[in-house]
Amino acid sequence: MSNHPIFTFEHGEQFITVLGTAHISRASADKVRELLSSGEFDAVAVELCAGRHEKMTNPDTLAELDLFAAIKQGKGPMIWANLAIGAFQQRMAEQVDIEPGAELKAAIEEADKADYPISLIDRDIAVTMRRIYRSVRFRRRMVLLTGLIQSVLNRETVSKEEIEQLKEGDILESAFAQFAKKDSELYRPLIDERDQYMALRLIQETNLAEHHHIIAVVGAGHLKGIRTYLDKYCDYSEDELNSALHELKQVPEKKKIGKVIPWLITALILSGFAIGFAKNPSLGWELVVSWVAINGGLAAIGAMLATAHPLTILGAFVAAPITSLNPMIGAGVVTSALELWLRKPQMKDFDNLRHDTAYFKGWWQNRISRTLLVFILSSLGSAIGTYIAGFIIYHRIT
Repeated sequence: MSNHPIFTFEHGEQFITVLGTAHISRASADKVRELLSSGEFDAVAVELCAGRHEKMTNPDTLAELDLFAAIKQGKGPMIWANLAIGAFQQRMAEQVDIEPGAELKAAIEEADKADYPISLIDRDIAVTMRRIYRSVRFRRRMVLLTGLIQSVLNRETVSKEEIEQLKEGDILESAFAQFAKKDSELYRPLIDERDQYMALRLIQETNLAEHHHIIAVVGAGHLKGIRTYLDKYCDYSEDELNSALHELKQVPEKKKIGKVIPWLITALILSGFAIGFAKNPSLGWELVVSWVAINGGLAAIGAMLATAHPLTILGAFVAAPITSLNPMIGAGVVTSALELWLRKPQMKDFDNLRHDTAYFKGWWQNRISRTLLVFILSSLGSAIGTYIAGFIIYHRIT
């Protein structure tokens, strides 16, 4: 990407220059340094949220994370998805010998040197991921999940053509490149909403601060959208800006049917046991044994596939049949807690996490990523076991 797209937007007596960059390009990092050394600007905005900025500037952030608390709070799948995206980007980085987002890091470093204020204008990545998940239908969720799994399992190098194509895109879009522009359900929360969010934040920054000329460093794929929304929102009042930003930060509530289904399944399974015992005590006990063997067995197999500690595998077998009847806690929470207790991550696991997860074997070698695999695979095994055992119970009592 030799020519970097750029435009300047006049907002009252202030100016906003938006530079489109490639997130995997040494030339983009050089261009950022060149512009910021010109003395033309007095503030910097970057396509980062607070969480991504912290990870970029503080390498010890992950080491400070309470992994079990995060999993218990339901953040396990989100952490796993972020690692999968990071693994994809790390493989590309190693191929082209430059860290993804190097131009954003260059902007932060140059701003610090010149003592310019730095604005983080992108939406929280966790909000974006949750809005993607809630916005697409179940079938599309499965396609996305499959795509993430393929990005982890794929051992092939990324072709030069793919790298050049990804250079033109967005640091998040790159992980979903095969879906984003073909699926409006995905494109809106992943790209369009963030274009709106960044445009609103830029106008907000010029309104709240006395910047004469702010430069915004964003992925080239965002330039067109940001320009459109700067025109749209430039006359918004502060209340209107805050309202629009608030709306874009909201995570759609889980549909009521999604909250009811786990409890309905529990009620049906318990009713099946009750009917079985009412017909014949021996039938009732057969149903209970089938439930424990299938649900616990598949959860244990999931933990085994993740190469969990033998006691964790045993814990999966014992916990899954019980937790499957209690929607308030999942088998994966129990197995991940056991794994963390039995194999506590060491500092080297935190230091090597990004590199290890870039390769298939590394997911099983690193104690952090392996714990996440234990959580995911034992949860999946228990979920499959719930449905299989449920159908067996239904057929036995009818």
